[in-house]
Amino acid sequence: MRYIWDQFDEYFGPGRDRFVTRVGMTVLRRPLQWWDVRTSSHPHYYIGISENVRRRIERIYRRPAEVIYPPVDTGRFSLSTRDDGYYLVVSALVPYKRIDLAIQAVAKTGDRLIVVGDGREMDRLRGLAGPTVEFTGWISNDEIRDYYAGCRAVLFPGEEDFGIVPVEAMATGKPVIAYGHGGALETVIDRPDLRTGVLFTKQTVDSVVDAFRKLSETEFDPAKIRQFALGFDREVYKSRMRETVVRHWAEFGGRFPQVSI
Repeated sequence: MRYIWDQFDEYFGPGRDRFVTRVGMTVLRRPLQWWDVRTSSHPHYYIGISENVRRRIERIYRRPAEVIYPPVDTGRFSLSTRDDGYYLVVSALVPYKRIDLAIQAVAKTGDRLIVVGDGREMDRLRGLAGPTVEFTGWISNDEIRDYYAGCRAVLFPGEEDFGIVPVEAMATGKPVIAYGHGGALETVIDRPDLRTGVLFTKQTVDSVVDAFRKLSETEFDPAKIRQFALGFDREVYKSRMRETVVRHWAEFGGRFPQVSI
């Protein structure tokens, strides 16, 4: 339900959707918020997919939550040190993903960009793109894996609750350039002991261009990047989820609780 809370303008702001949809959602936003808060007392426990989501649950629902990161199939990817000289985007092409920032940034720098994905923004983004941008549409998982292996870095310019794509890139040993909000703050790390990418603080073209420069000036260890990504593997998820379910099950004496709706 984040589209009725923190990111309403990203989904339904001017130019983000059809006029009728935007007007309708503006009218319905308050009733939907009321319904969402009212029904938030029904679950016994909350699990967020990131610290970002946990904080939102506590702020809006006033309920505690624990964090279990989503499963990423890191085993599908292997370490790569190739650099075929392009940046990569893997995304649905919808407004809030802000793929326009990546396209406009490479228009200023002259860098090559490959955009994997499709969506209602395709025509608009093609109109913004210069000769260094290639659109592939949706392709097979094997082809995506090969694009990860050959890229210089993956671009992640939108705000997400978590973000699977950055972790897939890191499982290949590739750094990520990401907008420094939301779930990216938990996966794109820039510390002396661990660097998995570069964060930019404003959703502007110049901010992305500055991130390109910082990336080129920073040394990354692909093996360390991959090792960090393995902490989000599906086996880690299954272990954490199993432990959580068993613990809460025990709190109810191994019986399903009575739920009143």
